[in-house]
Amino acid sequence: MTQPPPPPNQPPPGGGFGPPQDQPPQTPPPAQQPGFGAPQDQPPQQPGFGAPQTPPQPQPGYGYPQAPQAPQTPPPPQGPPQTPPGQGYGYPGQPQQPYGQPSAPAPNPYGQPQPDAYGQQPGGYGQPQPNAYGQQPGYGYQQPTMPLQPQAGQPAGGRKINSQLAIIVAAVVAIALIVGGGLWYANSSGDDGKKDTANSSGGTGGGGDEKGGTGGTSSKGEEKVPANTAASVLFQVPQPEVKEDTTYTVNGSWLTDTVYAKSGIAEVVGYDPDKGTELWTIKLPGPVCAASRQMTDKHLTAIAYEPAMPTKEKPTAGCSQVSAIDLDAGKQLWTKTAKTGDRLIPWDNVTVSANTVATGSTSGGAAWDITTGKSLWTPKPTDSCYDAGYGGGAKLVAVRKCGDYDARQLHIQTIDPASGKVISEYKMSQGIEYASIVSTEPLVVAAEVGEDTGASGISDVFSIDNKTGKLRTRISLPGDEYAAKCDGIYRPEYCFQIAVGNDRVYVPTEEHQGAGSDYSRTNEIIAFDLATGKQTGQRADAGDGYTISPLRMDGGNLIAYKRPPYDKGGQVVSIDGGTFKETKLLENPATEAVRDVETSMSPESSELIYHDGRLFMSEVYASDFGSSTGEKEYLAIAFGAK
Repeated sequence: MTQPPPPPNQPPPGGGFGPPQDQPPQTPPPAQQPGFGAPQDQPPQQPGFGAPQTPPQPQPGYGYPQAPQAPQTPPPPQGPPQTPPGQGYGYPGQPQQPYGQPSAPAPNPYGQPQPDAYGQQPGGYGQPQPNAYGQQPGYGYQQPTMPLQPQAGQPAGGRKINSQLAIIVAAVVAIALIVGGGLWYANSSGDDGKKDTANSSGGTGGGGDEKGGTGGTSSKGEEKVPANTAASVLFQVPQPEVKEDTTYTVNGSWLTDTVYAKSGIAEVVGYDPDKGTELWTIKLPGPVCAASRQMTDKHLTAIAYEPAMPTKEKPTAGCSQVSAIDLDAGKQLWTKTAKTGDRLIPWDNVTVSANTVATGSTSGGAAWDITTGKSLWTPKPTDSCYDAGYGGGAKLVAVRKCGDYDARQLHIQTIDPASGKVISEYKMSQGIEYASIVSTEPLVVAAEVGEDTGASGISDVFSIDNKTGKLRTRISLPGDEYAAKCDGIYRPEYCFQIAVGNDRVYVPTEEHQGAGSDYSRTNEIIAFDLATGKQTGQRADAGDGYTISPLRMDGGNLIAYKRPPYDKGGQVVSIDGGTFKETKLLENPATEAVRDVETSMSPESSELIYHDGRLFMSEVYASDFGSSTGEKEYLAIAFGAK
């Protein structure tokens, strides 16, 4: 059983989520291009989401001095990138497996079948599940243990893996099946001479025709395809100066028709979404420690923040202040707090549903009317259970915790946002400590079950009927095969690289070796049916050298982001919900300086918003990393296609 880490207003050393370590180049990178910003080396990968594997050491709070990190050594100027002994594919001295012979099957992460663990009889979900490539355990790609920074809530050293022998065979078998036609993939990388029009996806993974299509909309979606998909940098928001060994949270980014708003250090700033001109600024006494991902149809949202700036003597002032914000007007509508006894409650999360702002904590949940600030409910001192957090949007869903830590039971409750009255409830099996709300309509919950050492907050997805509270199906997503991430520990609504629509859940596979070279990496997006729990057979290829992540739904279509290889810019694509054909919507500049900033903002931890031909990428932590390397750091960058 894992133990809970310190609360989210105490980031791990090095800045919490932060930018991950960049991919090793496939070939020697070209000489630096003149252009945007200053060339930047990629910072080391920072901790991401996930439930802890061992009890972490107590960490200092925001603003507390952190041990400085040494800058990453750049790759050698010539020759392919070097791999540490025992790592990667085909490294000298590594035992080789005869081609086509499988390695020993990986152990079932759930052990022997457990009766009634999820309302199923023995022989059900406890059995080994096919992996991302339709194979039984033992052939799935295992992420090598590279010398990366540990994930948040995980011990140093990263994920546990099987032998390197299994890794080699996994890549060989997967590639052989793909090339041999053993699996069906959406053919998204070939260019059949068609333009990127509404119903055609010519060049995608490899870059394709920059002039895109002639306009229009993708089928079942509202996003228009620009006449020219080649994007340029609209603006960038430099990170304010941060003191040495200091990290601040800068959670929150939103987009309306007239404003792109982004949390800074103890402030929220509204920018013109095309020019980057500052439209308004809301000054705060302390850092924004939680921010709603949702807003009302009138563009009202909510944040939680500290009442004072952190100091060395007092590294956190507590995330006790809750405010509603009018994003169009740039106004702070009201500020509220709640107490347990004579102590202010530090909030772990905040969300918006209908006209309600809801916050959760280990002391219970509270809610206010977003327009007036009227209190709707507060924690009850005599309550034996508590609302740890909420998921907002179309419906309001509470993650309610009951029982002691070693005998916990989570109640997933759909509630009336105006009164807090429970509409339906699903009780998860005892022993599951954390859960995340992936979607409130349809209701999809993610949890890390058992000892899945590769998971980052997700090992299983639960599809639940909103009206009855009954489990529809449970989908196994082993952490060594799928790359979706959630922070159900303190922020139940914070899930990345996963989307829900068309009564399906879309998840990316873990990276695996591509077809281009030994150093090429790629992955796919796979769809699961929320009624049956089975794969639909739909797969979207990232394209060689790219890795693809779901962002959100656009009607019946899926919007996804492609993280680029070393010599190209990232892309945004629309994936048709029926055919799974990809239509390129935007492709960022490939110059080194621009790409360095883009790839410092990972889709597994940063905030990415795409709408109407514009991509906004922003950080959730601001640290002094750049000051130690002399590089310029950015809070946000915006791209736009014509």
